[in-house]
Amino acid sequence: MLPIFPLAGVLLLPRARLPLNIFEPRYLAMVEDALGSGRMIGMVQPLDPTGREREPAVYDCGCAGRITSFAETDDGRFLITLTGVARFEVGREVEGARGYRRIVPDWRPFRTDLEHEACGDIDRNRLLGALKSYFRVQGLSVDWKSIESTLDERLVNSLAMICPFTPGEKQALLEAPTLAERGKLLIGLVEMAILDSHDGDGPPPKH
Repeated sequence: MLPIFPLAGVLLLPRARLPLNIFEPRYLAMVEDALGSGRMIGMVQPLDPTGREREPAVYDCGCAGRITSFAETDDGRFLITLTGVARFEVGREVEGARGYRRIVPDWRPFRTDLEHEACGDIDRNRLLGALKSYFRVQGLSVDWKSIESTLDERLVNSLAMICPFTPGEKQALLEAPTLAERGKLLIGLVEMAILDSHDGDGPPPKH
Protein backbone atom coordinates (compact mmCIF):
# COMPACT_ATOMS: atom_id res chain seq x y z
CA MET A 1 0.00 0.00 0.00
CA LEU A 2 1.14 3.52 -0.79
CA PRO A 3 0.11 6.72 1.03
CA ILE A 4 -0.90 9.47 -1.37
CA PHE A 5 -0.55 13.23 -1.10
CA PRO A 6 -3.00 15.03 -3.45
CA LEU A 7 -1.54 18.41 -4.37
CA ALA A 8 -2.62 20.50 -7.37
CA GLY A 9 0.04 21.90 -9.67
CA VAL A 10 2.86 19.89 -8.10
CA LEU A 11 4.79 17.41 -10.21
CA LEU A 12 7.25 14.69 -9.26
CA LEU A 13 9.17 12.66 -11.85
CA PRO A 14 11.63 9.76 -11.55
CA ARG A 15 15.02 10.72 -10.10
CA ALA A 16 13.97 14.37 -9.70
CA ARG A 17 13.76 16.02 -6.27
CA LEU A 18 10.75 17.74 -4.77
CA PRO A 19 11.01 19.78 -1.54
CA LEU A 20 7.83 19.87 0.54
CA ASN A 21 6.72 21.84 3.61
CA ILE A 22 4.36 19.60 5.60
CA PHE A 23 2.12 21.21 8.21
CA GLU A 24 -1.38 19.68 8.02
CA PRO A 25 -1.87 17.12 10.86
CA ARG A 26 -2.90 14.20 8.63
CA TYR A 27 0.12 14.69 6.38
CA LEU A 28 2.44 15.06 9.37
CA ALA A 29 1.10 11.64 10.40
CA MET A 30 1.64 10.34 6.86
CA VAL A 31 5.30 11.41 6.90
CA GLU A 32 5.84 9.90 10.35
CA ASP A 33 4.41 6.58 9.18
CA ALA A 34 6.35 6.65 5.91
CA LEU A 35 9.62 7.24 7.76
CA GLY A 36 8.95 4.03 9.68
CA SER A 37 8.03 1.86 6.69
CA GLY A 38 9.90 2.33 3.46
CA ARG A 39 9.84 6.16 3.25
CA MET A 40 7.61 6.11 0.14
CA ILE A 41 4.86 8.67 -0.64
CA GLY A 42 2.80 8.93 -3.82
CA MET A 43 2.26 12.39 -5.28
CA VAL A 44 -1.00 12.79 -7.22
CA GLN A 45 -3.01 15.72 -8.50
CA PRO A 46 -6.71 16.34 -7.78
CA LEU A 47 -8.88 16.27 -10.89
CA ASP A 48 -10.29 19.66 -9.88
CA PRO A 49 -7.35 21.94 -8.97
CA THR A 50 -9.68 24.55 -7.46
CA GLY A 51 -11.75 22.11 -5.39
CA ARG A 52 -11.81 22.22 -1.61
CA GLU A 53 -12.94 18.67 -0.85
CA ARG A 54 -11.11 16.92 1.97
CA GLU A 55 -10.76 13.78 -0.18
CA PRO A 56 -10.87 14.96 -3.81
CA ALA A 57 -11.04 12.70 -6.83
CA VAL A 58 -7.52 12.31 -8.21
CA TYR A 59 -5.90 11.51 -11.55
CA ASP A 60 -5.23 7.85 -12.30
CA CYS A 61 -1.48 8.46 -12.67
CA GLY A 62 0.96 9.70 -10.05
CA CYS A 63 4.60 9.33 -9.08
CA ALA A 64 6.04 7.77 -5.95
CA GLY A 65 9.00 9.33 -4.20
CA ARG A 66 11.28 8.27 -1.37
CA ILE A 67 11.94 10.64 1.52
CA THR A 68 15.64 11.40 1.11
CA SER A 69 15.92 14.32 3.51
CA PHE A 70 13.95 15.22 6.61
CA ALA A 71 13.97 18.04 9.15
CA GLU A 72 11.53 19.14 11.85
CA THR A 73 11.00 22.83 12.59
CA ASP A 74 10.47 24.42 15.98
CA ASP A 75 6.79 25.01 15.16
CA GLY A 76 6.15 21.34 14.36
CA ARG A 77 6.37 21.33 10.56
CA PHE A 78 8.30 18.77 8.55
CA LEU A 79 10.62 19.87 5.75
CA ILE A 80 11.19 16.90 3.49
CA THR A 81 12.61 16.14 0.06
CA LEU A 82 11.10 13.42 -2.08
CA THR A 83 13.27 11.84 -4.76
CA GLY A 84 11.15 10.37 -7.53
CA VAL A 85 11.30 6.59 -7.92
CA ALA A 86 8.62 5.52 -10.40
CA ARG A 87 5.20 6.47 -11.72
CA PHE A 88 2.16 4.39 -10.92
CA GLU A 89 -1.48 3.97 -11.83
CA VAL A 90 -4.01 4.04 -9.01
CA GLY A 91 -5.15 0.44 -8.75
CA ARG A 92 -7.70 0.88 -5.98
CA GLU A 93 -8.07 2.95 -2.85
CA VAL A 94 -8.00 1.19 0.51
CA GLU A 95 -8.88 2.27 4.02
CA GLY A 96 -6.90 5.29 5.11
CA ALA A 97 -4.73 5.62 8.20
CA ARG A 98 -4.60 8.51 10.69
CA GLY A 99 -6.54 10.76 8.33
CA TYR A 100 -4.50 10.29 5.13
CA ARG A 101 -5.37 8.19 2.08
CA ARG A 102 -3.74 5.02 0.80
CA ILE A 103 -3.90 3.13 -2.48
CA VAL A 104 -2.73 -0.09 -4.06
CA PRO A 105 -0.42 1.14 -6.84
CA ASP A 106 0.01 -0.58 -10.19
CA TRP A 107 3.66 -0.19 -11.21
CA ARG A 108 3.48 -2.35 -14.33
CA PRO A 109 2.85 0.39 -16.93
CA PHE A 110 5.99 2.24 -15.78
CA ARG A 111 8.56 -0.49 -15.19
CA THR A 112 11.13 1.38 -17.28
CA ASP A 113 11.04 4.33 -14.85
CA LEU A 114 13.60 2.44 -12.77
CA GLU A 115 16.18 2.86 -15.53
CA HIS A 116 17.87 6.11 -16.56
CA GLU A 117 16.69 7.10 -20.01
CA ALA A 118 19.25 7.53 -22.77
CA CYS A 119 20.36 11.00 -23.79
CA GLY A 120 20.20 12.23 -27.35
CA ASP A 121 16.49 12.01 -28.08
CA ILE A 122 15.83 15.63 -27.09
CA ASP A 123 16.12 18.53 -29.53
CA ARG A 124 18.37 20.48 -27.16
CA ASN A 125 19.05 23.36 -29.54
CA ARG A 126 15.34 24.01 -29.97
CA LEU A 127 14.69 23.55 -26.24
CA LEU A 128 17.50 25.88 -25.13
CA GLY A 129 16.52 28.50 -27.71
CA ALA A 130 12.92 28.44 -26.50
CA LEU A 131 14.01 28.57 -22.87
CA LYS A 132 16.05 31.74 -23.40
CA SER A 133 12.96 33.54 -24.68
CA TYR A 134 10.72 31.92 -22.05
CA PHE A 135 12.89 32.88 -19.08
CA ARG A 136 13.23 36.41 -20.47
CA VAL A 137 9.44 36.68 -20.70
CA GLN A 138 9.12 35.31 -17.16
CA GLY A 139 11.74 37.76 -15.88
CA LEU A 140 13.96 34.95 -14.60
CA SER A 141 17.75 34.85 -14.60
CA VAL A 142 19.36 31.42 -14.82
CA ASP A 143 22.79 29.81 -14.85
CA TRP A 144 23.04 28.91 -18.54
CA LYS A 145 26.34 27.06 -18.16
CA SER A 146 24.70 24.77 -15.64
CA ILE A 147 21.66 24.22 -17.87
CA GLU A 148 23.79 23.50 -20.95
CA SER A 149 25.84 20.89 -19.06
CA THR A 150 22.82 19.09 -17.54
CA LEU A 151 21.97 15.68 -18.99
CA ASP A 152 18.73 15.33 -20.96
CA GLU A 153 16.68 13.44 -18.37
CA ARG A 154 17.52 15.72 -15.48
CA LEU A 155 17.07 18.85 -17.61
CA VAL A 156 13.66 17.89 -19.01
CA ASN A 157 12.28 16.52 -15.74
CA SER A 158 13.53 19.48 -13.68
CA LEU A 159 12.05 22.00 -16.12
CA ALA A 160 8.74 20.12 -16.22
CA MET A 161 8.57 20.38 -12.44
CA ILE A 162 9.64 23.99 -11.90
CA CYS A 163 8.08 25.84 -14.84
CA PRO A 164 4.72 27.48 -13.99
CA PHE A 165 2.53 25.32 -16.21
CA THR A 166 -1.14 24.65 -15.46
CA PRO A 167 -2.08 21.54 -13.44
CA GLY A 168 -3.43 19.92 -16.61
CA GLU A 169 -0.19 20.61 -18.47
CA LYS A 170 1.81 19.21 -15.54
CA GLN A 171 -0.30 16.05 -15.66
CA ALA A 172 0.31 15.68 -19.40
CA LEU A 173 4.07 15.94 -18.78
CA LEU A 174 3.80 13.29 -16.06
CA GLU A 175 1.90 10.90 -18.31
CA ALA A 176 4.19 11.28 -21.33
CA PRO A 177 5.33 7.67 -21.93
CA THR A 178 8.99 8.41 -22.65
CA LEU A 179 11.56 11.10 -22.01
CA ALA A 180 11.61 11.94 -25.73
CA GLU A 181 7.85 12.51 -25.76
CA ARG A 182 8.04 14.55 -22.54
CA GLY A 183 10.75 16.66 -24.13
CA LYS A 184 8.64 17.34 -27.22
CA LEU A 185 5.67 18.30 -25.06
CA LEU A 186 7.86 20.53 -22.88
CA ILE A 187 9.18 22.37 -25.93
CA GLY A 188 5.64 22.83 -27.24
CA LEU A 189 4.40 24.24 -23.91
CA VAL A 190 7.34 26.64 -23.66
CA GLU A 191 6.89 27.87 -27.23
CA MET A 192 3.14 28.27 -26.68
CA ALA A 193 3.77 30.33 -23.54
CA ILE A 194 6.13 32.59 -25.52
CA LEU A 195 3.51 33.09 -28.24
CA ASP A 196 0.85 33.85 -25.64
CA SER A 197 3.08 36.48 -24.06
CA HIS A 198 3.69 38.12 -27.43
CA ASP A 199 -0.05 38.25 -28.08
CA GLY A 200 -0.33 40.57 -25.09
CA ASP A 201 2.36 42.96 -26.32
CA GLY A 202 0.40 44.63 -29.08
CA PRO A 203 -1.49 47.93 -28.99
CA PRO A 204 -4.83 48.09 -27.16
CA PRO A 205 -7.85 47.25 -29.32
CA LYS A 206 -9.73 50.12 -30.96
CA HIS A 207 -13.34 50.65 -29.98
